Amino acid sequence: MSGINYKHLHYFWVVAKSGGIGRASERLHLTPQTISGQISQFEDVLGYKLFNRVGRRLELNDAGRVVLGYADEIFTLGEELQEVLRFRPGGWPLQFRVGVADAVPKAIAYLLLEPAMELPESLRIVCREGKLTNLLADLAVHRLDIVIADSPMPANIDVRGYNHLLGECGMTFFATDALAKTYQKDFPKSLDAAPFLMPGEDAAVRPRLIRWFEKEKVRPRIVGEFDDGALLQAFGEAGKGIFAAPSAVAEQIKKQYGVTEIGRTNAVSEQFYAISVERQLSHPAVVAISSAARESLIR
Repeated sequence: MSGINYKHLHYFWVVAKSGGIGRASERLHLTPQTISGQISQFEDVLGYKLFNRVGRRLELNDAGRVVLGYADEIFTLGEELQEVLRFRPGGWPLQFRVGVADAVPKAIAYLLLEPAMELPESLRIVCREGKLTNLLADLAVHRLDIVIADSPMPANIDVRGYNHLLGECGMTFFATDALAKTYQKDFPKSLDAAPFLMPGEDAAVRPRLIRWFEKEKVRPRIVGEFDDGALLQAFGEAGKGIFAAPSAVAEQIKKQYGVTEIGRTNAVSEQFYAISVERQLSHPAVVAISSAARESLIR
C-alpha cells in the first residue's frame, strides 16, 4: 500500500462528518463529482471500501468507522494546533503536560506543581490524572512531559523512562476532634483497635503503614479502604475513622478538613518521583518542581 494522501483523508473525514457528498461539497467548495472521485482513489489506495450505499445515502461500513476514528484524532489535533497558534497571549506559551498518578494526594500534587506556575515565562499547564500504567503509556509516546508518582516506574513496564526522586516526608495522623479526644493520648499505642481509613492497594505507602503497625504492635480496625485519597479524607472529615497523610501538607489538611493532628512519625515515609523520558531534566517547569521539592518535602 502506498502512502496515505492526507488530502484524500480529509475529504473522507468531511464526507463522513457531514453525512454525505452533497453537504461535503458545500463545505469544501468542490463539486460532488470531484469529491466522489477523490474518495474512490482513497479507497483504492487503502484496498477497502469505506462506505455502503443505502439508497442515495452513504453509510460508513466497519472499515470506514476504523478510518474515521483515526481521522478524528488527526484532524482534531490539527484544530488544536491552529487554536494554540491563534490564541497565544503575551507571546508563545510554554506548555507543560503532566500526569499525576491517582495514588498521589491532591494536596501534594498541588504543592509540587505550584512552583511551575511561578515561572516568569507564560505557562499553560495540562494536568491529567489516572492509573500509573496508563500515564506511563502516554509518557512513552510523548503525550506527557513528566509523570508524578508515589513510587518509581515499575520494573515490568516496557517503557524507557527515568526516575527522579523529588523528595520524601513522614506521615501525620488525623482525626476529628471527637475521635482525637479518644485516640490522641499515648500515640501510636492508641491506634490499637482504633477505626482507621486505609489507602488502596495502588498506594505505595500502604505496605509501609502495615509494616509500621506490626512493628509498633498495634492493630487498627480497618473500616474502609480507598483508592481515591480525596474520598478517604472526606470520610475522615465526617468522623468515620483516623487517616494518615504526608506531613508536608499537615497544616493544609487540618485547615481544609477541620481535623486534628493526633500524632506523626518519620518511620513511615512517603516518596514522590518525577518520571520522564529524559535522563537529565530539562523542561523549565520540571526543573522548578524538582528544585522546590527538595525543601517542601523534607518534613
